[in-house]
Parts: sequence; C-alpha cells; structure tokens
Amino acid sequence: MEFYRTAPTHDLTYSDVFLVPSHSELKSRFDVSLAPDDGTAATIPIVSANMNSVTGPRLAATLARRGGLGVLPQDMNLQELDAAIRWVKDQPVEFDTPLVLSPDDTVADALVRVPAVQGHGIVLNDADGAYLGAIAAARLETALPDARLGDLLHGRITAIDAEDVDSARAAFELMLAADLEFVPVLRRGAVVGTLSRKSALRGTIYSPTLDADGRLQVAVALGINGDIATKAQAFAAAGVDVLVIDTAHGHQEGMLEAIRTVKALGLGLPIVAGNIVTADAVKDLVDAGADILKVGVGPGAMCTTRMMTAVGRPQFSAVLETAEAARSLGAHVWADGGVRYPRDVALALAAGASSVMIGSWFAGTIEAPGQLAVDGGGRLYKESWGMASTKAVRERFGRLDAFDLARKELFAEGISSSKIYLDPLRPSLEDLLDMITSGLRSSFTYAGARSLAEFSDRALVGIQSAAGYEEGKALPVSW
Repeated sequence: MEFYRTAPTHDLTYSDVFLVPSHSELKSRFDVSLAPDDGTAATIPIVSANMNSVTGPRLAATLARRGGLGVLPQDMNLQELDAAIRWVKDQPVEFDTPLVLSPDDTVADALVRVPAVQGHGIVLNDADGAYLGAIAAARLETALPDARLGDLLHGRITAIDAEDVDSARAAFELMLAADLEFVPVLRRGAVVGTLSRKSALRGTIYSPTLDADGRLQVAVALGINGDIATKAQAFAAAGVDVLVIDTAHGHQEGMLEAIRTVKALGLGLPIVAGNIVTADAVKDLVDAGADILKVGVGPGAMCTTRMMTAVGRPQFSAVLETAEAARSLGAHVWADGGVRYPRDVALALAAGASSVMIGSWFAGTIEAPGQLAVDGGGRLYKESWGMASTKAVRERFGRLDAFDLARKELFAEGISSSKIYLDPLRPSLEDLLDMITSGLRSSFTYAGARSLAEFSDRALVGIQSAAGYEEGKALPVSW
C-alpha cells in the first residue's frame, strides 16, 4: 500500500482515507480471490466478533458455509461451548441449517426466530423428530399470531431429495422451474437441510470454510484468566479450528503467559491474540507464540473505551502499523471493529489485514443470537451490548457472590443495551455478505489486484477531509 501524493501527519481512521483507482487488466469481479492466507481455511476475509449478541452457533455455521469464520464468545460456559462447537460441525455444508419447530408452536413463536420474508422458512417435526412438513416464512405475515403452526400445513410443501441435487446450479434451476423460493431438503424422508433460490445461487459463488474432514470450521474465544490449558484442550477435543485468546488490553504479561501456555500444548491450531494497536505489541505477542493478532482498541459501535479511558487508536493507522510488523515476522492481522460500510472492510484489507472482524453490523441479522423484537413503529430489531458492559459483566461473573459481582460492576464499560435494526432489504447475514463481498470484488478490480496480497501491495490510499467523506455518500432523497 502507498499513500497517494501525500503523507499522513496524524493517525487516521477509515473515514479519513479513500482508495484511488489504478490501471487494471481484470475483466470481471469474479477474476479475483478474496481468500486470506492466514492459516485458517477461510475463503472470504470476514470474521464474526466473539460477542454474545453477535456470534452463536447458527451464525457461525452460516458464515463458515459462505467462506468466513465465526468466533464463539468466551462468556458461554465450557459445556455450552463444547456443545456449540460440535453443533456447528454437524451442520450441512451444501444446504442451509433447517429451523425446526413443533406443530404446537404458534406463529408468534416462529416470528421471534424468523421474519415473514421470502427465502426463509420453518420445518415442522413431531415429538419423535419425524418430518411433518414445512412453511415458507412469508406465509406467517397473514396468519394470526396465536395460530398453531401445525394448522398452517395444507399439504406438504414441495421438497427436494438430496440425492437428486448434484450441484448448487442444478438446485437453483430446479427451484426456478418450479417457481419455489424455499424448500426442505430430504434424505430418506428426513430433513437434512433447506434451500432458498438465493442460497442455491450463493452455492455457485462462495466456497465454504472446511476442516480436513470436510466439516464447517469454527473458532472459539478464551480469556487470559482461569485454567486456560484445560479449556484449550477441551475445545480442541470438540473439534475447534482456531483459538482466539482475547482480552481488552492485549499487550500485557497476562496475555503473553496465556499465549505461551496454549502454544506449549502443541494442539496444532492457529492462535489469535489481542487486542493490540502497536508494532511493539505485535513483536511481543508473536514471540510468545501468536499466529494472528487481533487489532483494535475502542472503534467498535458498542465500545466506550476511548471516551471512558482515552485509550485507543484510530483504526486505519493501527491496522497499517501492526500489519507491517506482523508481515515481517511471518504473522497476520485481523482488523477488529470500526467498520460501518463495505468500503471500510476494503480499506482494512488495503492496510494489510488478512481478515476483518465484524460485530454490531452482524448483530441485526436473522442468524444472530437472541429473539426478534418489534419497536413502536413496527421495525424489527435485536438487542446488542458491549462485552465490557454491565450486562456482559453480569453474564460473565453471575456465579460470583453478590459483593464480588457488585465490585466488578463498578468498573463496567460499554453499552448494555442497544437496538440493532434488521435491514428490510438485507435481513440475513448472507445478504450482508453479498453486499460486502460485492464491494470488495469491485475494490480489487479498481486496484488491478487478483488476490488479497496483490490488493494490499497495489492499493493507493488518499487522505480526505470530512467534506470529502460526505461527498461519497448517496443522497437518501433528491435535492
């Protein structure tokens, strides 16, 4: 990466910079590869944040199916995390994970799990797990909230036999010919997944993130306190693919000791560690055994660290410096936080990140943990909160006695509750991935880059004023 006709005199964040187009010989956005070369099997440079309101098993599986990597949060107990890892490993690769409910559940029960939109649906099984039928989610819009889902079954919705689908394109063309938007996929009468017309199309574009056994990959976070070795070994036994050692201040002795402890186990898994923002921190964490550095202090939407403590660093400059240092040591960087638009993801990659970690942007999706709620204006949202907030502290330390918990809460930071609205045009994680990767592919072609490494090398970055940034935004109404 080079700065275009200027040199920065102060630290920069994403809105301070822009990409300058270069000569390109690429003829199509599909001439580029978005795969990061960071020791994971990811095929797109997108990682979901290890936040309770962002990454649960369902989002992790969906993201891996499209080539990214989900990081399960450390606040779940060991048994829950073990079960979550194994659940992700059991999910289908070629098909979507079915949303299974009971025929006695109501429409209201369904609508807190999935909105009434096209391309999604519900599978109904009886108490013994036998398939009864399926309901397209769009059907829920006109049904009474207290209606039993079983009463909405009027003949079985058309299903696809898994043995009859030899490719994603074949599935798309089959659904197109039958004018179907959503179908269950059966194998010997049992549901093994679902498909929408759009998800079948995505199967022709994305490549999943798979382990050596052909299962979806998943990462898990662990803190720097407690019996780290036991946790890491348990996660490895459950099949986890990447370990993320996570704490707010990553450049501290406790982090270095944690990295050394996990590295000494010889688990053969990539170790991600952070959060940090300086080259000195990169050197210390890599020397301790980290393979990937998680970079970012304070840029997240739910984070109040900079306002509370004055600690942090503008994210573009933090990524630029740490990525250069990591590259010289054979390590990699994940840019964690501060992205609001696809442009920000492109700029993080231009600065040298191998992947970009996204939090609150993904919290407002169908696949994110938590239930859908409706505000007074009828808009759908999910609740999100910071991982240092009072709400997170209570969840993390809920087993402490009242006195010790109260002491912890005194030092809580971050937002405890925020409404993250679903985009009506892009309610799903996959819809957001389509938007982000479409922007990235175009960014690569503007730079004349076929790969992430070429993009980082060829990117020309300019510095702009606040007015320059505003000029680039589309107008919601005409002038």
